[in-house]
Amino acid sequence: MIPEDNRFESDPAEVLPEDPGLPRGWNAGTVDGADRADVERLTELLRAHERAGRGWASGSEDDVPVEVHGPEMRENLVVRDHTGDIRARGSVHDRAEGRMLYVHIVDRTLTDTIARACSDVLFEWAVAQARRVGAERGLTVQQIDTGAFRDDERQHARLADAGFERVRTWWQMSRSVIAEEVQLVPDPDAWSADGVDFRLVRREAGGMPDEADLRAVHDVLEGAFTDHFNSAEETFHEFIHRLREDPGHRWDHWWLALVDGQPAGALVGTVSESSKGPDGSYVSYLGVLETARGRGVAKGLLHTIIADAAARGRDRVGLEVDADSPTGADGLYVAMGWGTKYTTESWHKDVPVS
Repeated sequence: MIPEDNRFESDPAEVLPEDPGLPRGWNAGTVDGADRADVERLTELLRAHERAGRGWASGSEDDVPVEVHGPEMRENLVVRDHTGDIRARGSVHDRAEGRMLYVHIVDRTLTDTIARACSDVLFEWAVAQARRVGAERGLTVQQIDTGAFRDDERQHARLADAGFERVRTWWQMSRSVIAEEVQLVPDPDAWSADGVDFRLVRREAGGMPDEADLRAVHDVLEGAFTDHFNSAEETFHEFIHRLREDPGHRWDHWWLALVDGQPAGALVGTVSESSKGPDGSYVSYLGVLETARGRGVAKGLLHTIIADAAARGRDRVGLEVDADSPTGADGLYVAMGWGTKYTTESWHKDVPVS
């Protein structure tokens, strides 16, 4: 059964022309996220895309099912050649009202002519899905938000030809962690300093997180990011569903900071698993309400996840920061030891909804 939350068109034939312009014997269709061979092939394409764009790959088979398992708020399209091999993939995610995330990957070994034909099909499908989800949300314009590595000139050319514009730059930062940093805070589970209380999201008797705390995290992050680039309101359901899909999701990586007893800061962390060494921690979200800024809340939360990582035997903490952040967050990260590992870009296309 397709959940009511799925606003996309699940049948590619409904949004693509009968002849999409692919080579003879090639076709565009859906993908089975439970098919082992398809998952392996999609992982190969992802890793090749990463190597071409930034020089090294990190994608794994754990990342692919997040996009292709289950239809809720997501749809996928793949292009198969005459042998049935997947040569291109598009993925759309109804991220929040007015904002649709889009993944665009084409086999790097294809000739330019065939690669462009595959790209054109993926873009045509994505625009049709944008119109569909925008109409379902009652919008007049639906944004498509996709990303590219800074040095991936081929991807830049494809996006520009399809009417996308480069709108933002993001620094992907990392910081080493040493065992002694477990002493940065008295206890990562709960500690206090200068009138600010830091603690993990509370757990109920069955092990599930306290809903009131989860809603507090959501409310803090919504309030903290109001003045940030491309901020779009996301419902509590959308927020929780999306974060639980992350392969690195762990409830014991969610922290709240309370000022005068009220939630004023939040950090959502995840696990960055590695097959070649120690795992790492990752700051998926860090937000502080404007009324609490200047109280050391952000620094305290960062010290907490660093100490937690050290206690777990991890060797790094990663995060993403807007290169043009209005809060100057990058200065805090650099001062605390973070450095830029690589750079990505946001590309947007606004699609009129008719």
